[in-house]
Amino acid sequence: MKYVKINPADNVAVTIADLKQGDNITVGNADIILKADIPAGHKFALTDIATGGNIVKYGYSIGHAREEIRQGDWVNEKTIKTNLDGVLNYEYKPIDVQLDIPDRHLTFKGYRRANGEVGVRNEIWIIPTVGCVNGTINRLAEMLRAETQLRNVDAIVAYPHNYGCSQLGDDHENTRKILRDMALHPNSGGVLVVGLGCENNQVSAFRRMLGDFDESRIKFLETQKVGDEYEEGMQLLREIYDVVSKDIREDIPVSELKVGLKCGGSDGFSGITANPLLGVFSDFLVAQGGSTVLTEVPEMFGAETILMNRCVNKDIFDKTVFLINDFKNYFIKNEQPIYENPSPGNKAGGISTLEEKSLGCTQKCGKSLVKDVLMYGERIKTKGLNLLSAPGNDLVAATALASSGCHIVLFTTGRGTPFGTYVPTLKVSTNTPLYNRKPGWIDFNAGTIVENESLESVKERFIRYILNVASGEPVNNEKKGYREIAIFKTGVTL
Repeated sequence: MKYVKINPADNVAVTIADLKQGDNITVGNADIILKADIPAGHKFALTDIATGGNIVKYGYSIGHAREEIRQGDWVNEKTIKTNLDGVLNYEYKPIDVQLDIPDRHLTFKGYRRANGEVGVRNEIWIIPTVGCVNGTINRLAEMLRAETQLRNVDAIVAYPHNYGCSQLGDDHENTRKILRDMALHPNSGGVLVVGLGCENNQVSAFRRMLGDFDESRIKFLETQKVGDEYEEGMQLLREIYDVVSKDIREDIPVSELKVGLKCGGSDGFSGITANPLLGVFSDFLVAQGGSTVLTEVPEMFGAETILMNRCVNKDIFDKTVFLINDFKNYFIKNEQPIYENPSPGNKAGGISTLEEKSLGCTQKCGKSLVKDVLMYGERIKTKGLNLLSAPGNDLVAATALASSGCHIVLFTTGRGTPFGTYVPTLKVSTNTPLYNRKPGWIDFNAGTIVENESLESVKERFIRYILNVASGEPVNNEKKGYREIAIFKTGVTL
């Protein structure tokens, strides 16, 4: 196979491998001679397209021609311009969604917490209320790892960040919400919260913010109030470790699983292989009674009406409209162009406009109804497909997905990235060359979908793999210790 025409209405096709100027490509009844070298993942014109004419991919317009495009031309960011512009009004046009996916009554081996929540990891986390104690928490984590040798505990991790003081308004609350969500996340068997004592994010107020919690598993240290913070900290950590190390895995219905959907370093294959794979998995998990969460709001622009018309009711539609326009107003408030996307890496990979990126990006959530919309820092309340307010930035969005309660983040990529957030961050390659080149980054290859394997076959392998990960099999970011958090910041720093 040399190319893919994704939808019968498309007037462009996507190359599977590098093609050369002069190559003769047969598409349907047409013989097309390529007028330029076309890199893999990029588009070529199936017909002549007049200046101003729409470029159609996935069955939708992805922009218009800046100049006349001839059949066989390379179609890229130099020849396409976005059709998107400004804050819009939307009309609810609900569609009927009927997905015939049987309940297979699958299980995984997880940890049932005392409050009924479920974790897929049993880790000890050290979380600072303020960046001033980052050095302290890193050393405490090193000391506990050396002392315990990680017996019966999946990992001991410190999560430094730069915030917790000198912040105002939403920034201060965003920091508190994300740290609260971490402290309560069921992937942690125990947490030590470490503060300085004079920060805005006071330990006593943060403790109240947690509500009811297991005091044998979540403990607090204010370093200004003790003589030797390492002696005090290690004593608290030993108490936590004694509790956490007794936890054991048990059979958990897959309906308890919560999975985040994310992409980064996307390319022309993202909307053909990896993102559709996540889409069919998302539909499968939702049909089993589980939950998935889609974020990256700026990468919904141009495809937002597809999501809006799948909202389960008018109330969720209105929340989705607010989600979209609120983020557009964030760009406007900061005097930045709303559609300054895709990135240079996206363009090099074959993505030319934000519509094209969004139409590929939103495929990660399949075809299920949208059941709820979450603002930044909110936790999942409704099973099924959720939308979450967060930017496209990989670290910020992945942290937000974990903080919404996701046990695992599925991350599709065409160019590769090593990072991980504080839950397993499973990388899915859009193409086989990346999978072969970066085995230390990529956990699963979706590139075989355009080679010799059906989407259904890949989906079944993917389901089995995710259940293995949920049962304790580490992914690459965990093996290498690549774990970090990033908190959304919009305002001033004192």
